[in-house]
Amino acid sequence: MVNYLQRIEKTDHAAAWLKLKTTYRKFPRNKTCFRCYRLPVGSGQIVKGWIILKKRSLTKVLACIIAAVFIFAGCGVNNGAASKTASASSSTAQSSAAAAGTSEAGTAAEATPASDSSWDKVREKGEFVLGLDESFPPMGYRDEKNNIVGYDVDLAQEVANRLGVKLKLQPINWDTKEQELNTGNIDCIWNGFTITKEREGNVLFSEPYMNNQQILVVLEDSKYKTLADLKDKSVALQAASSAADALNGKADFKSTLREVVELKDNNLCLMDLKTGNVDAVAMDEVVARYYIKMKSEKYRVLDEGLSYEQYGIGFRKTDVQLMTKVNDTLKEIARDGKMAEISNKWFGKDISIIK
Repeated sequence: MVNYLQRIEKTDHAAAWLKLKTTYRKFPRNKTCFRCYRLPVGSGQIVKGWIILKKRSLTKVLACIIAAVFIFAGCGVNNGAASKTASASSSTAQSSAAAAGTSEAGTAAEATPASDSSWDKVREKGEFVLGLDESFPPMGYRDEKNNIVGYDVDLAQEVANRLGVKLKLQPINWDTKEQELNTGNIDCIWNGFTITKEREGNVLFSEPYMNNQQILVVLEDSKYKTLADLKDKSVALQAASSAADALNGKADFKSTLREVVELKDNNLCLMDLKTGNVDAVAMDEVVARYYIKMKSEKYRVLDEGLSYEQYGIGFRKTDVQLMTKVNDTLKEIARDGKMAEISNKWFGKDISIIK
């Protein structure tokens, strides 16, 4: 089909695909000229040249060349894509391996805590600072002589005595207890401190040492018997307390109340109940029972509670050494019977759960 080849030259071509151009020139009447590119099999070069064809053969030849171009172009693209895919797969595999190595290293680092000298620091300064709410009887409160006393206070004093350090009682605002802890103002939170999932994210807890539940207190002569009876009534509770968490957890019941009143402490809540400003108080059972039994107050606890819980001692997340030391000492106190003795003093029976 080709009459003659005017010029052929071999040139390098960097592209992975081929172009086809047709350039018309003034040739003999029955001939047409176009530029042809093709990729010889097994080479990385393109043969570029001017080919002179007769018009009647042009259509057939063009069709063949275009088909060849698409085939070669497809191979080039596929080969390039395969190469890129292989490269990407290799890169991904390497990245995955590196990430796995980093993950394993991170896990190992987490499993091996950094140097912790929290107990050493307490021992060196000779003082163990306990943060508490000073109006939370019988766990910690001020007596008639303005001394801070309570079950938790006696238990903490026994721990400090056995560790050979002085116990310092530091009253704090219960709303900012975790801030007081994490800024270093206190060494622990120990005052009827309920263990919750949310708090466990910010605080390192000891083993639980007492069971408790959040309950509702009403006046002894009131008509309320169940939670349902408090529909459209008002309930008071201590701000940022476990009672507030428990009430939020009983969303169906809370939605039936007319009002939830948050006050600074349980004493104020019970005073509002006594004067008729609220219809019930949500609070810790151990505190409620103490008021009713020890102070002969005219209150009554509803049989239906809000939630069951446990008390623990809160430390900074990094203070594993100090927490372990206190926890081990509590177990020692439980084993030799001193914990039961302290519990009987405040509750008339042993309600501790540490063994």
